[in-house]
Amino acid sequence: MNLDLSTEEEAFRDEVRAFLATSLTPELREVGRRATSVFTDKHHSLPWQKILHARGWAAPSWPVEYGGPGWDVMQRHIFAAECARAGAPSLAPMGLRMVGPVIMGFGTPEQKAHYLPRILSGEDYWCQGYSEPQAGSDLAALGLRAVRDGEDYVLSGSKLWTTHAHWANRMFCLVRTDATGKPQAGITFLLLDMTAPGVRVRPIITLAGEHEVNEVFFEDVRVPISGRVGEENKGWTVAKYLLEFERGGSSAPGLQVMLERVRDLAWEAGLLTEAAFRAKLMAAEIAVTAIEIAEQRTLAALASGANPGPASSMLKAQGAEALQMVDELALETAGFYAGVDQPDARQPGSNVPPIGPDGVLSAMPRYLNDRAATIYGGSNEIQRDIIARLVLGL
Repeated sequence: MNLDLSTEEEAFRDEVRAFLATSLTPELREVGRRATSVFTDKHHSLPWQKILHARGWAAPSWPVEYGGPGWDVMQRHIFAAECARAGAPSLAPMGLRMVGPVIMGFGTPEQKAHYLPRILSGEDYWCQGYSEPQAGSDLAALGLRAVRDGEDYVLSGSKLWTTHAHWANRMFCLVRTDATGKPQAGITFLLLDMTAPGVRVRPIITLAGEHEVNEVFFEDVRVPISGRVGEENKGWTVAKYLLEFERGGSSAPGLQVMLERVRDLAWEAGLLTEAAFRAKLMAAEIAVTAIEIAEQRTLAALASGANPGPASSMLKAQGAEALQMVDELALETAGFYAGVDQPDARQPGSNVPPIGPDGVLSAMPRYLNDRAATIYGGSNEIQRDIIARLVLGL
């Protein structure tokens, strides 16, 4: 695959760089530098989303008819790479990259007209109600009950590891509407209001000391039937479609930037003279380059109107493992300053060198957060099972 830029693509890259130079405030750059996760806090990501939305760039992969910019595969790649290099905060993916495409593919005209503009503008901030205490990678084992009562479903049960539920005003949720047959056949996909009576959110503080994920409890929560996406008991098909977008994202540009900065600091620290470190760095570079090419092919499929398909499982598994490789290199390069508790290093004006796009202060929290990358969105073991069955035919 040819990754060299044409004259037109170079002009587009320059346009993106000029926009980022004038639109990214020092505060937003600092947020991007210190990020410890693919999720940026709502009060930082939404201001940046509003800036992008005003330019028409909030949803690079969306079709023009739904408010997207109509970019081709290379333009999306260029935009992602330049945002990563500039240290732009990441946007919340639950709306723009996950439920948005699902509503386009399965939603009613009324749902598209109502939700898609609100996702673009950031008026609706979404969380994902998938995992439960007894249903993680085995998602079909979910048990959150939804019972029909007139024009509503009544929900009773709980969800677990719900990212940003404490900030979200909307949730897309999988519920159990039939428990009599095959587990996959009794699941329904709902859109619900997080402010509805009976919804309760309880925080989970991670090993890195951060509040990113939550438990969510439902006590007789009423959800109108108009919030259902697709048919009743056919939500498994919708859920699989969404997971392909969650797993098939564009991670290579950010990984490339992290590697570049780790390499620069390793040079300054003299680590590039060590054969063992060089070997690990080169292995990470090979892995990230392979992911970049695979992502380009997936983006090309999306541009032709296809969904990512089982290739998204390959990208998820490889991307998560490459991310952990880069995190480990960042810790090794940071040395003493990678410690979890470094009060002196947190003081303004300290001489701590930066590590990666997030800064050395977040090298260890990012490492701890990213240990879950091979689990969330479906564990890598599950992804390899999918590849074996649907790609290799085993």
